[in-house]
Amino acid sequence: MKKVILLVALVVGFTAMAQKGERGNRGDFKNMSAEQMATLQTKQMTLDLNLTASQQSKIQALNLDNATKRKAKMEERKALKEATERPARTSDEHYAMRAERLDAAIAHKAELKKILSTEQFEQWEMHHKKRGEHRKGKGKHSKGKKGNKS
Repeated sequence: MKKVILLVALVVGFTAMAQKGERGNRGDFKNMSAEQMATLQTKQMTLDLNLTASQQSKIQALNLDNATKRKAKMEERKALKEATERPARTSDEHYAMRAERLDAAIAHKAELKKILSTEQFEQWEMHHKKRGEHRKGKGKHSKGKKGNKS
């Protein structure tokens, strides 16, 4: 009996340790410069969408601009996190932040639509949508959830 309990404890322990690596490689971007992030994103898009050289240079500039803005926001959040007294955000501040983020996403999408061909843009949208669903959590519409009749 003791051996069975020990075996179960080991299996649970190993399973818990194996789960740590599932978060992906988001932490890698924290230590990169904006130029490095933009270059990697551009290369990934080139592989995914088969971009031309002209498209690559335009996408690189767009990604660099976005990466620079993201890096600045990360530094701003880091400074706020390290501050001793963090004031709570009001609902108006939450609204403004979300509206700003959505405006930036709309502008980014419009710029991509100008640069990419119709097929490439559709492919990008499909890939982008899949990434969003993956980020929000797997099984959101699974049969096992209560209230879901699919």
